[in-house]
Amino acid sequence: MNDEVDIRVRLPENWRTLNQLERLTINTPRGQVPISHFVEITPAPKVGTLNRIDGRRAITVEADLAPEFLADERLRALLDAGQGQLPDGLMVNVAGEQEDQQESMQFLVSAFLVAIGLMALILVTQFNSYYQAALVLSAIVFSTAGVLMGLLITGQAFGIVMVGMGVIALAGIVVNNNIVLIDTYNELRAEGMPPAQAALEAGCLRLRPVLLTAITTVLGLMPMVLGVNVNLFAPALGFNAPSAQWWTQMSSAIAGGLTFATFLTLLLTPCMLVIGGRLRREKDLG
Repeated sequence: MNDEVDIRVRLPENWRTLNQLERLTINTPRGQVPISHFVEITPAPKVGTLNRIDGRRAITVEADLAPEFLADERLRALLDAGQGQLPDGLMVNVAGEQEDQQESMQFLVSAFLVAIGLMALILVTQFNSYYQAALVLSAIVFSTAGVLMGLLITGQAFGIVMVGMGVIALAGIVVNNNIVLIDTYNELRAEGMPPAQAALEAGCLRLRPVLLTAITTVLGLMPMVLGVNVNLFAPALGFNAPSAQWWTQMSSAIAGGLTFATFLTLLLTPCMLVIGGRLRREKDLG
């Protein structure tokens, strides 16, 4: 018989030696027989593992998330429930997925701020106007309302990583649409048109390019928004596959934000250009 069986024996502390273990006996029909007749005792090094973090004793507790629950919400509820009930000298640090999420959020925030800074530098250099540069960048802030609406309509949770990537990708499209409109407005103003007429004419001339950009982008993202997975080798269509669910949040954020930002570009941006033109004219007259 080659099976291994773990046998645990509790002995007083002064008996915990190999010599004492060999003196143990087993009750048999022929009387007490030493255990050394049946087993071979071989000493081997084996010690318990003590995990320490920054010199402090640490115990790692892991758990899986139940279906239909969000990790951030469950973790916050768990920490709130245990707050004030920990013994003295005991502290809780959150790691794992939550720690990775915090690091990703810090990286995405830094990348977003750097992108906004570079966009502002380029816009001020090209337009030679702080007002128009701020107008373009404000469209990015307003488009986040469309991002939240897109997630709400599709029933998606707000994921820091994928939604953050969607907002950064959305910023480029929104800025591009506003640049096209404002550049046309500046050309018409240079020809001598008044602000109101130039804004209306620019909106009419750039209506088709802006709508085509938005419509083609949103339609191209709809398979990912709906969770459709295309298998070209079968061929077959699948729904809510793991590979499709990974991109649903980002695609929903871009589609919702771009739809909302398109109406802002075509309606709000010309109005703000007219207001800016009037303010500039009053400043020149004053």
